[in-house]
Amino acid sequence: MAGGSLLALIDDIASILDDVAAMSKVAAKKTASVLGDDLALNAQQVTGVKADRELPIVWAVAKGSMLNKAILVPLALLISAFIPWAITPLLMIGGAYLCYEGFEKVAHKLMPGKHQEEEKPATEQVKTDADAKKLEKEKVKGAVRTDFILSAEIIVISLGIVSAAPFLNQVTVMVLIAVAMTIGVYGLVGAIVKIDDAGLYLSKLSGESSVMNGVRAFGRGIVNLAPWLMKTLSVVGTIAMFLVGGSIISHGLPFMHSLLEKFTHAHQGWVNTLITGATDLGVGLVVGAAVLGAVLLGQKMFGKK
Repeated sequence: MAGGSLLALIDDIASILDDVAAMSKVAAKKTASVLGDDLALNAQQVTGVKADRELPIVWAVAKGSMLNKAILVPLALLISAFIPWAITPLLMIGGAYLCYEGFEKVAHKLMPGKHQEEEKPATEQVKTDADAKKLEKEKVKGAVRTDFILSAEIIVISLGIVSAAPFLNQVTVMVLIAVAMTIGVYGLVGAIVKIDDAGLYLSKLSGESSVMNGVRAFGRGIVNLAPWLMKTLSVVGTIAMFLVGGSIISHGLPFMHSLLEKFTHAHQGWVNTLITGATDLGVGLVVGAAVLGAVLLGQKMFGKK
């Protein structure tokens, strides 16, 4: 009897693990696009800081991201259990905030005057150790704030995949996705921000063979490419804010979702992706401009400079 009960227990555990693995795989596929946006957004946060502070900043943001997910996973489960209707409005508020942040960055680039000082390279802004620490704190806070919204979308997507599963399976899958996404994103971010150091190391290797000459040339190529890569990630990160925020808004508004389906149902592949992306980008720009306008109007009305 005891042996039979043990075998039955093992069989149940194996079945649960099987279900968890299958659902985790589906959830990972569904959240892959958000992972790409998360990577682009966070890699740009360490541009302009001293080389020896890049990895500490990435680590600080990664810890903040894990804390975000430690808050979001139980919160999402509670909201799903008791007030499931609140998930979409909360996500849309987060999406609007992302659009606002993206449009604010664009406005700072385009508007002269008071924003000009803010857009100087970070190395020009840092004059003392206190300035450097303040800049780091601001970058980490901004990255963790943005990560909170992207993490919320990842958690909600995962919750949608496992909503019909037993509670234990839901928790297991969502925790696995949260941990895997955090390690994946910030591991890649760490590799990206140190790519110039890797190139510099390769370019200084000794040896006179043709292979070593090729390795040194490759290293110099990486060093020359690194600044362009970081600039590209900065632009991609800003665009990602509009795409993610616009996508959340579009899917949260039934009429927008229906309209988008009318445009895309007859298309497949890259055409479908292009139409969806262009729509999300447009919605993100409009919402970002509207929120920024409302913020500036509120500041003017309440006398905040």
